[in-house]
Amino acid sequence: MIMRQLIVGVPEKVLLAEKMDETTFAEEMRLLSAIKLFELGRLSSGRAAELAGMPRVEFLMTLGKYKVFPLEAELLDLEDTYARRN
Repeated sequence: MIMRQLIVGVPEKVLLAEKMDETTFAEEMRLLSAIKLFELGRLSSGRAAELAGMPRVEFLMTLGKYKVFPLEAELLDLEDTYARRN
């Protein structure tokens, strides 16, 4: 898999407020961005897991910690299908 690096400026005060070093903060940003992009339906769970740097099952298990329902897209599809039938 080809990985590209992105440079993101983070104010020093943010790192101090979060009590994190750059590496730890970057890992959390990767996870949180993966979760949000998955939640918005912009990434599949597999692609979001790749972005987060973890196996898909682990990513899906982690979603609950952030109050994200792992099958939201499937639920919305079912609700849409049911609404069209009635």
